[in-house]
Amino acid sequence: MTATEAQDTIDLAITGMTCAACVSRVEKVLARVPGVAAASVNLATERAHVAGLHPDLAALIKAVEKAGFQAAEIQPQAPPVDHAAQDRRDLIHLVAAAALSAPLLLGMAVPALMLPAAAQFALASIVQFWLGARFYKAGWNAARALSGNMDLLVALGTTAAWGLSTWLWLAGHPHDLYFESAALLITFVLFGKWLEARARRSTATAITALMKLRPDTARLRRDGAETTVPVEALRHGDLVVVRPGERIPVDGRIRQGSGAIDASMLTGESLPVDHTVGDAVAAGAINTDGHLVIETTAVGAETMLARIVRLVEDAQASKAPIQRLADKVSAVFVPVVLAVALATLTGWLLAGATASAAILNAVSVLVIACPCALGLATPTAIMVGTGMAARRGILIRDAEALERAQAVRVVALDKTGTLTLGKPSLARIVPADRLAEAAALLAPSEHPLAEAVRTAAQGLTVAAPTDFRALPGLGVAGTVGGRSLILGNARLMQDNGIGLDALSPDAAAMAESGHTVSYLAETAPAPRLLAVLGFSDTIKPGAEAAIGRLHRMGLATVMLTGDGEAAAQAVAAKLGIETVQAHILPADKARAVAALRANDTIVAMVGDGINDAPALAAADIGIAMGSGTDVAMATAGITLMRGDLALVADAIEVSRRTVRKIWQGLFWAFAYNALGIPLAALGYLSPMVAGGAMALSSVSVVTNALLLRQWKWGAALNRILTKPVVGWPASGGTTGT
Repeated sequence: MTATEAQDTIDLAITGMTCAACVSRVEKVLARVPGVAAASVNLATERAHVAGLHPDLAALIKAVEKAGFQAAEIQPQAPPVDHAAQDRRDLIHLVAAAALSAPLLLGMAVPALMLPAAAQFALASIVQFWLGARFYKAGWNAARALSGNMDLLVALGTTAAWGLSTWLWLAGHPHDLYFESAALLITFVLFGKWLEARARRSTATAITALMKLRPDTARLRRDGAETTVPVEALRHGDLVVVRPGERIPVDGRIRQGSGAIDASMLTGESLPVDHTVGDAVAAGAINTDGHLVIETTAVGAETMLARIVRLVEDAQASKAPIQRLADKVSAVFVPVVLAVALATLTGWLLAGATASAAILNAVSVLVIACPCALGLATPTAIMVGTGMAARRGILIRDAEALERAQAVRVVALDKTGTLTLGKPSLARIVPADRLAEAAALLAPSEHPLAEAVRTAAQGLTVAAPTDFRALPGLGVAGTVGGRSLILGNARLMQDNGIGLDALSPDAAAMAESGHTVSYLAETAPAPRLLAVLGFSDTIKPGAEAAIGRLHRMGLATVMLTGDGEAAAQAVAAKLGIETVQAHILPADKARAVAALRANDTIVAMVGDGINDAPALAAADIGIAMGSGTDVAMATAGITLMRGDLALVADAIEVSRRTVRKIWQGLFWAFAYNALGIPLAALGYLSPMVAGGAMALSSVSVVTNALLLRQWKWGAALNRILTKPVVGWPASGGTTGT
């Protein structure tokens, strides 16, 4: 398959996996299916992501089933899987195992209450072959595939303890039995898996909560009448009525009414934001107090909510580079454990121990050496980290972006729309009588600076231009009243041979005041400068505190802007940004980011405009402000759903904390085995203690990941979304700088 060929992707739900070894086996069988280029399996989400050139779904499912697991395609927009029935069944099995094992444990603790050997055999056999049947089935499937997993280790270990006890009983030694070891081992393992499943379910709460946001029905207005219809029946252009207190069922624009919209589950915005006619709204948000009529612009899989769910699901199902270490270990883990157990058995026998002691020590090795924690350490931390971030308005595209963000050392920031509100106003024009001409030339432009000029010219008679052209990175050109005019930055004037000396004192004064400077000139019949314009833009609330927080985190900041040096330096000085690169054209931003990455420095680029997309792609981590354009968001590894700069530090901080949890989980997973296996082999751990330790290892790793949810976030949650920046630049500027 060539790099240019588009790959198809299929997501599968995999059931029956119990440890990292299972993950490795499923990935191998999927990778061998014709047409598959890559397969990634996640134990925590129980999902497989397959990419390739037209991979066959039936062949994929058959391969997984042949390996001993079950697979089914995950349908887009499918509701969250209800695990309630499985959870109830697991709990019933756990309670039954505990009840049957309790008399055996009591007899071991109080010899006077020891049950007859036949009763011990009966109770232990029920636990072994009914409640432990799942381990035999999964272990057999692994062995049949010439592989190994946790179930095989548990089945071998408990069978050895049960078989040894049965042989001793039948051989006439009814007082040296170990039936309680086999029964309690299975009970401990069932208890650990039950706790682990409950903890894993809680890591997916963010996805579940997001999927429940979309209403199932909508109130459709057609021909003056309102009818309740399924959301799936809505189409673009349909009018939907949303009453106070109801969730908005579609993405759209308000056509009638106004009210405060609570979009906290989508953007992390803590307070409802007032919306009125013409404003965009998103499915899943709550209409708190208005009576709205909304024109549908997106439904189903096209909505922002659906895109957020897909992004979070993909991130949680992806693998971090750190996981490669665990994958390499798990691939050889079970065979090594079996060899260690055999060596333990042989060693004790050669040392003169009884067969019973040798077998029990080998059983302890088999049971404590479980690769469950190894397979859960990374995905559970990623699930919690990405889910927690999504609920606060930070969308992380994949696990690789999450892991890489923690290593960022330099944060490059766009200015307009990122550090400032992107809503400039015309502060001054010299001479003032040129305002009407400037407004006429800018009439077709959608750039915020053009809007600022039109606003200032309200009440004036403005003619429509002809031959209007946008000049990316420079300004605009057109014909007004038969005269050829240009308006833009100093570079545009230079390219057209326009001298700036006549108004240079005014331009310098504007620049020194921190204003963005543009020029109006006539190119024909004779090139001449007509006016100089100064624009002011408000720095975003909280921007200074956000930059300060980045510095306290040990990060350097750089402003990349197309604005003039003086205006850029004025904003940088107010915010405390150390380095400024001004007069940068759109094509040069990516090169500036590449230069910052010299000497292996990890660089994050923060932007929101169309022209920021190349720079976002050039950075190690692109961070797109969600108030910006879809192009910027599609290029970025991290998307911020609000134009709140505090989220930049939050995104990096959640990456640091998540990666820290991953390393902690991997450390404990390795530590349990590095310490437990030698102790078990040397006879210091009984099978029961080994079983408890094995169960504890998985639970502790998942629980440690869940502690991420206790993090107190630093971002303020009451920022109002800013508008996208699209159009032409000002002095020395670039589009959307």
